[in-house]
Amino acid sequence: MHTFKLHQAWVLPCLAIALGAVDARGQSGGEWKIHDPYRSEPKVVSPGALNLPAAPPSDAIVLFDGSDLSAWRHELGGPAGWKVENGYMEAVGGSGSIRTAQGFGDIQLHMEWATPAIVRGSGQGRGNSGVFLMGLYELQILDSYENDTYADGQAASLYGQYPPLVNASLVPGAWQSYDIVFRRPRFATDGNLLEPARMTVFHNGVLVQNNAELKGPSGWLMHLPYEEHAPRQPILLQDHSAPVRFRNIWVRELPETEPPGPARVSETPAMPLDADIVERYVGRYRAGSVTVAHVFRDEEQLYIDVFDDDNVLALIPHSPTEFSFPWTEGRVDFTLDDEGVPTAIRIRTSGIDASGERAP
Repeated sequence: MHTFKLHQAWVLPCLAIALGAVDARGQSGGEWKIHDPYRSEPKVVSPGALNLPAAPPSDAIVLFDGSDLSAWRHELGGPAGWKVENGYMEAVGGSGSIRTAQGFGDIQLHMEWATPAIVRGSGQGRGNSGVFLMGLYELQILDSYENDTYADGQAASLYGQYPPLVNASLVPGAWQSYDIVFRRPRFATDGNLLEPARMTVFHNGVLVQNNAELKGPSGWLMHLPYEEHAPRQPILLQDHSAPVRFRNIWVRELPETEPPGPARVSETPAMPLDADIVERYVGRYRAGSVTVAHVFRDEEQLYIDVFDDDNVLALIPHSPTEFSFPWTEGRVDFTLDDEGVPTAIRIRTSGIDASGERAP
């Protein structure tokens, strides 16, 4: 959990929600209220055996390997004030949250963490921390093993927004893992939101957030609206006065692909074939006893069934001998006799390079 200052711009919308129609279960507008005690807590599941620490893949950026905090800074700048020992770093109460020196956008993030083995406190006062993607969007860290609290504030919740699908927490002191896939929000040139942030999370190998659409930055007691921000921002680990430990933190930057552009156009334009010419291509083409292709027509459109496997593709003519497919990369070439009648076929697509003679 993270405390935000109360800005005047957020007060009126929150008052409007508070004064709106609220039913007996504390819902407003058909949605759960933030930190609603009536909201059902996720069922408890026991994760399978974990193989920790998980080795980073070859393209990962290692943010903490157990040796030092060179990749981290105090949240306000300057050196990170957490301690490092025995291959882990530990939050030091009052030292402040820490953030990565590098900013990130779309990522896969792996981290391992452990709450104190000696249990002190209850609810949100027990082993509390959090990881904030882009410094704004929190995945809660908490000792949620036999520890009651509001559902959207337990371990693996998207704080104040979505409880985890299940509670996969281990006993206090045990090393646990988060594997996170994060897609940052997209903003238009005028600053308006085009696409909200999304997060998928595995807690100890168990899916707990499934491509969840965040309503905005994480906030305590209120939903904060999206505001345009840089496409790359640091990852933040929260100091919530509990000595939570972290180790083996690595990240993979994901390609921020744009929507696909128009299909590649063949260099040779399509050409129509007269109905009487289309009929010439119809038939079976064989290599020995094997049917390489069955070519047939539906009105003036030619189709091909390769190897008689019922996977039928349309044929687009570019010349009397050269054809392509409308959606699949590849080409079909016919050999013609002196009268323009096909005598053989060659098909090249999807790893196939097959030829056949036209059957009588």
